[in-house]
Amino acid sequence: MTNPQWNDVDAYLTDRLVPADEALTAALADSTAAGLPEIAVAPNQGKLLHLLARTQGARRILEIGTLGGYSTIWLARALPADGSLITLEYSDRHAEVARANLARAGLTDRVEVRTGPALDTLPLLEKEGTAPFDLTFIDADKANNPHYVTWALRLSRPGSLIIVDNVVRDGRVAVEDPTDPAITGTRAMFDLVANEPRLDATAVQTVGTKGHDGFLLARVTD
Repeated sequence: MTNPQWNDVDAYLTDRLVPADEALTAALADSTAAGLPEIAVAPNQGKLLHLLARTQGARRILEIGTLGGYSTIWLARALPADGSLITLEYSDRHAEVARANLARAGLTDRVEVRTGPALDTLPLLEKEGTAPFDLTFIDADKANNPHYVTWALRLSRPGSLIIVDNVVRDGRVAVEDPTDPAITGTRAMFDLVANEPRLDATAVQTVGTKGHDGFLLARVTD
């Protein structure tokens, strides 16, 4: 569900605060041309991710759900020159588009795109002994949100930040719906976070070009 006024406000905010950027515009255009679903974060949301990563002082970022690399570019640009980002993408085709978009943005030196189901690639990160991530952004299949948060916590450190996108679902998250895996998974994620003493969290609902949705923000405390 969208509202013309929400779109107008998003356009106003983006025009004032998020200058046009050739690499980001091209990433969206090429993703659409390749047939990827048009579900990337909005420009002002991408800028929010960028500012959160910079405020966090993130040197290592994990992203679960790459799509065409639009949010990846926003996050990677917040890293210092020696920082790194690992992004996990289920689809080989999506990963191919993302790699091209990241190369055009000049970010291949600090971004690694790994393909395959994230619940297969996340254990590999742990097995490799990867250093803790300072920030994790989760924007993948919603049915597995509780599993992704569990892994993000395992791969974090005290002070790390975990962000989960699309947690309001047009307001439907407030009502249990066993027929919708996205609602079931998101509600299970909220239950997990609410009962996890190592996470201090809140969630915010948003409206805009992406409709009525929201995000969860959780800080690892211990």
